[in-house]
Amino acid sequence: MSHLTLEDIAKRAGVSRSTVSRVINNHPSISDSAKERVLEVINVTGYQPNAAARTLASQRSHIIGLVLPHSASALFADPYYPYLLKGITRACNALDFTLAFFLASSREDEEQIFSRIPNRGLLDGVLVQSGHHGHLEIVDRLIETQIPQVVVGRPFFPETVSFVDVDNVAGGKVAVEHLIRLGYRRIGMITGPLQSTAGIDRQNGYLQALEEHNLPFDPALVVEGDFTDPGGYQAMQRLIPQKPEAVFAASDVMAIGAIRAMKEQDLCVPEDIALVGFDDIPLTTLTNFQLTTVHQPVVELGVRAVELLIDLIRNGTEPHRHEILMPELVVRSSCGYCVTKENQL
Repeated sequence: MSHLTLEDIAKRAGVSRSTVSRVINNHPSISDSAKERVLEVINVTGYQPNAAARTLASQRSHIIGLVLPHSASALFADPYYPYLLKGITRACNALDFTLAFFLASSREDEEQIFSRIPNRGLLDGVLVQSGHHGHLEIVDRLIETQIPQVVVGRPFFPETVSFVDVDNVAGGKVAVEHLIRLGYRRIGMITGPLQSTAGIDRQNGYLQALEEHNLPFDPALVVEGDFTDPGGYQAMQRLIPQKPEAVFAASDVMAIGAIRAMKEQDLCVPEDIALVGFDDIPLTTLTNFQLTTVHQPVVELGVRAVELLIDLIRNGTEPHRHEILMPELVVRSSCGYCVTKENQL
């Protein structure tokens, strides 16, 4: 019965054509009884509204954009992004939205994206995976367009935009406290890039754990990484001469790079250096030992980002919404069990 019109549905439900239109477009000012009658007729008849007409009536395209300020090679080299995309696409499919994907790896890419986004007929809203200082311009320019926007990852100026993120400070702290509970005292860290909020926050968690347990901070035990395998490898090469008892790597990918550097020096995990990662990617269980790590719910992060963006589209962008998901420590075998006389916290 796809030939049915709004007038046909209205006649069968005993309501006006405009009431049927408002029900189809989820307009709030409809009585429950009228809504039930319209939906019952739609279910019985199998009526499918014309997509183009629906877009014109609601002034919505049911398309959201995802802007990733990365090159394709960097994007697909990091296991974080496939899981984030899995959550985003899952939510879009469940909520009947289409996803438009934009990679902004250069100034030219950005200009092309910004030439399309202000056309409100194209996109209803935009997700930006950010949290890096170099991405501030992207977020700011999207704010200027006044299109609904959600940033995935804490932005540097959170008061200006809605965002979802994992509590990276808490995650870094719980990782280091686990090492402290096992008796390790000389604990190093391979940070993420300190031009990113994730890198800064995870390092702050490390520093908080040391301070709260009265352990001295040694700058020689902290080396900046970049969330890549080579970055972890190079950072661990610099840490090994400092003789850490344990190391917290701010990503699992960097932890795997760190393991390569240790093997080259005939060092073993956890016998020579205990190791904790961050992310809980599948690779953490494929090494000779299983990596203790901090699980961040990346798929859920993608789902919640879409749900928040659709809420902004439907209900307005003010006030800004901030949603923080909690990470969880996953204990495996890479820390061993080191007992010292100081192991009473």
